[in-house]
Amino acid sequence: MTDTLTGPVPEADDAVPEFPMPRQSRCPFDPPPALKDLQSQGPLVKVRLWDGSESWLVTRYAEQRAILGDPRVSADIDKPGYPSKAFAEAGEGKLSFIMMDDPEHARLRRMVTGPFAVKKIEALRPAVQSIVDGLIDDMLAGSGSGPVDLVDVFALPIPSLVICELLGVPYEDHEFFQENTKTMVRTTATPEERSVASREVAGYLAGLLGKRIAEPKDDLLSSIAARITAGELDHEQATQMALLLLIAGHETTANMIALGTLALLQNPDQLKLLRETDDPKLVASAVEELLRYLHITHLGRRRAVIEDIEIAGQVIKAGEGVIMVNEIGNRDPEAFPDPDRLDITRDARRHVAFGFGVHQCLGQPLARMELQVVYGTLYKRIPTLKLAAPLEDVRFKDDAFIYGLHELPVSW
Repeated sequence: MTDTLTGPVPEADDAVPEFPMPRQSRCPFDPPPALKDLQSQGPLVKVRLWDGSESWLVTRYAEQRAILGDPRVSADIDKPGYPSKAFAEAGEGKLSFIMMDDPEHARLRRMVTGPFAVKKIEALRPAVQSIVDGLIDDMLAGSGSGPVDLVDVFALPIPSLVICELLGVPYEDHEFFQENTKTMVRTTATPEERSVASREVAGYLAGLLGKRIAEPKDDLLSSIAARITAGELDHEQATQMALLLLIAGHETTANMIALGTLALLQNPDQLKLLRETDDPKLVASAVEELLRYLHITHLGRRRAVIEDIEIAGQVIKAGEGVIMVNEIGNRDPEAFPDPDRLDITRDARRHVAFGFGVHQCLGQPLARMELQVVYGTLYKRIPTLKLAAPLEDVRFKDDAFIYGLHELPVSW
């Protein structure tokens, strides 16, 4: 997998490994073998990006957490040394507060923290359970014993329905924003294609925000629109915030549902434990372990160093870039013994799938709850669920910033 090329690539030292590295097709759930090799060599290594620039790759769990929690690193893509700016941009400019530093990052983030608080999210659990049960009912009633594409009929609708309800986006427009989002996160898309897709969805959300200014409702878009009226946000800031929440709210969880299901089907002993349990703690444990084991944002969290940092005996200088590839951090044997084994009984809560520090994922309570409902329901309701195609025929998203499956054919 490579970043999209926008021009000639300068010649570079062949001794410096290129990043990102390809996965091994016969081990689609594992990090690239080259990443594992680098991790065994040490926690820090220089890598070369598509444009010929070099950055530090951080391969081990402890060092990743240390850097992600360090105020001397910046998430601002405009800072000198930020790794591969073109890679980080999701179309036009910065994608709201995730590409900013405090205090502006904290100011904007606080505006939308409330709806994602654990108690607020728990109150949504019955509604999510109803959505999951309804979609399973539709699968069982409409397709006999299959096959069906679980991505299309189940994995993608669940988080899309939920985030649409939370934000106040009409679900009947889901095909529009899902197709444009796919373009925005596809590594093979050109910058122009991503830009057009981003503008399409941003324009759509800007229109909805305008309607909420005129006629507020009980939804998150109305809350964001009220910030415009109060002078706390301009229209561009509000639109980018809504765009971030819409993308993050459906794209990541949908991929975890499908990829997690396939991983469980390939590990029938773990699937059996999950299918037969009535213990919500084991279901929650399975969610954490699958987040650790799979980690779908597999091209790294990128930062620019703004002051010299010494870590693992190495000085990383101001103006250099660092990349935390959390999929290999979550497979660090020092943090998780026997890390390449899926074990839903292990305590994996310390994983870095949601990041760490001030930029850790805002929506993690929602993602956890949705996955708990899905993993705690689907395999009980359809205990004979099975893959309806050879594993080698399943198409993995090697062409996207967010790892997952294009389709997942299943039957029962």
